[in-house]
Amino acid sequence: MPELPQKHLSEMKELLQDEYDDYLASFENKRVYGLRINTSKISVRDFLKINPFHLERIPWTDDGFYYDEEDRPAKHPYYFAGLYYLQEPSAMLPAEVLPVEENDLVLDCCAAPGGKSSKLANKLNNTGVLIANDISASRAQVLLKTLESQGIRNAYVMAEDITKIERFKECFDKILIDAPCSGEGMFRKESELISSWEERNSDYYSPIQKQLILKGVEMLKSGGKLVYSTCTFSPEEDEEIIEYALDKCPELKTLPIKKYEGFVSGITDKTKNCVRLYPHRIKGEGHFVALLQKGEDKQNSSTTITNIAKPQIEFFRNIDMNFNNGSFVQRKEKLYFEPDLPFDIKGLRIMRSGLLLGTFNHDRFEPSQALAAALKYNEYKNTLNFTIDDERILKYLKCETLDVRDRHVEGMVLVCVDSYPLGFGKVSKGILKNLYPANYRYR
Repeated sequence: MPELPQKHLSEMKELLQDEYDDYLASFENKRVYGLRINTSKISVRDFLKINPFHLERIPWTDDGFYYDEEDRPAKHPYYFAGLYYLQEPSAMLPAEVLPVEENDLVLDCCAAPGGKSSKLANKLNNTGVLIANDISASRAQVLLKTLESQGIRNAYVMAEDITKIERFKECFDKILIDAPCSGEGMFRKESELISSWEERNSDYYSPIQKQLILKGVEMLKSGGKLVYSTCTFSPEEDEEIIEYALDKCPELKTLPIKKYEGFVSGITDKTKNCVRLYPHRIKGEGHFVALLQKGEDKQNSSTTITNIAKPQIEFFRNIDMNFNNGSFVQRKEKLYFEPDLPFDIKGLRIMRSGLLLGTFNHDRFEPSQALAAALKYNEYKNTLNFTIDDERILKYLKCETLDVRDRHVEGMVLVCVDSYPLGFGKVSKGILKNLYPANYRYR
């Protein structure tokens, strides 16, 4: 058990009372591990048919599972195919709770490393637009890689201080604020957070959280819904933030969240609809989640799907992917497909606008890894499909050259494992030149 700060222990004893000893005892238990199926690529049902791990369903998600530590899913080719995302089980709840619908405009305010964003994108089902933001440019790069490896087509990745942007007033249908916090709920999982807590606790984070939630309400459409979450137990960062927002914004109300075994309601009368997750009550770490609505429900206006003609590039003759409600944009040597937005993004720090399709290198078009991850097996006409037990899969993921003379293919191919894309390669006379990016390499 880590050495917990005395101030934290005193606060938890006051908060938990008779359950305090159970909370302390939970630090003797092993942490649990979770993965969430990427339903943008594969259904839960189909994944379970090919599942190589020891899985147990997580009660509060429709696509999340506990796995055994010895399974090592980050070393499996299906991980590189983006069929799942590794995520702490309680951290799956905030995006699960936010009722995203197809064609919504969704904002994830504090999105890195990207687990919650990718779940929101799954709910959008390649419709609408996701704006995934993180104030840190370096963390936003991690967020970008997550969304690209998960094959997300309709996201803009941004690195801005969201509280200082004025143009987003009443823009979004749904907003997720997984706020920066003191992190008490993760002490068992990441004991190094204890020293960080001693330097920056609720006194530091509470003003930031108040700014964020008020800005979130301002950016939300009338009738829109917002999830506020933290991974801390501090009432100053949880219930007090919700009560602050309710007092400042009379049009705001809390909505009930389905309670599963072990869930605890918010600790004040105004926050009974919120939920608290404690590691001694559930199989997971600590979390607080609130679901809020601004004004009354409104019917979302239906969106007419407009199919966009593919660019006149030889490579795209092999692609059957639908491009809807957006435009192809070339910036210098790079080609993107950018979903339509109802506001101007000029002047914002955009790390990625939509889907990076590839790069022009003199007279050649070189497709991107983001495009490979976004494609389905049947959306590209020239594929090289290996079964999971073919030793060439790991060689490909290690960026090695492959002998594929037994396959009788030529040219640019989409390399797949069990019909799930991994990346591109170029075949000439039975030898595959590996185009898998070095920064994605199996290690």
